[in-house]
Amino acid sequence: MGLTSSFGRQLAPKIGQLAPNVTSRAVLEAFNRAVDGIGPLPGAAAAAEKQLAEQKGNVERAIHEVIENNVRLAGGQGFATNLGGLVTLAVALPANITGLALIQCRMIAGIAHLKGHDLDNPRVRNAVLATMLGEEQVNGLIKNKKLPGTPMAMATAPVLDETLAVVLAGEVATFLISKVAGKRLATMVGRRIPVVGGVVGAGADGYSTWRAGRYADRELLPRSRR
Repeated sequence: MGLTSSFGRQLAPKIGQLAPNVTSRAVLEAFNRAVDGIGPLPGAAAAAEKQLAEQKGNVERAIHEVIENNVRLAGGQGFATNLGGLVTLAVALPANITGLALIQCRMIAGIAHLKGHDLDNPRVRNAVLATMLGEEQVNGLIKNKKLPGTPMAMATAPVLDETLAVVLAGEVATFLISKVAGKRLATMVGRRIPVVGGVVGAGADGYSTWRAGRYADRELLPRSRR
């Protein structure tokens, strides 16, 4: 994993040239769609409440279902966007990255809602973005003084940093590009055998989403639900 991640970081600038639209602005747009909903897609809170009702008010079970449902969604889009191999790379790559951003944003925001956090609060939205980076990345950015604290600390900060959302969105864009670059190394065989690339892509995106969900569940502590 370390080797793949290292190569992913090295390849990220080149991957970014193929996905010029994957910017902090694109991440924020995906984030807003994930949290607020768009068209037939319900917002994160509404989707989470549906799971809570299905689990008869059991928050832990609802969170488990939110994670499992989004892992399946991530796997599906990971399969579809890794089917074509090299020929469709320029088209599939931005779709894979923004699709993963949308799914993981929606999942983490849903977990935050079920834990009693107000998704209309910009501090909580910052926390959701930070959680997408994963525990290791967050700790590294805190150590390098690029982030003021953990996602939970951001969610409960007494003062809002107006610039933090843009900074976080930029970090998330770079992080997702890096992850997809690393995954492309594992799916190189898929350039000749597309279905294999799709299977590996599905597994990688599903696992990445599962880890993000588990981190959100650990990191975002419960608050009283109104």
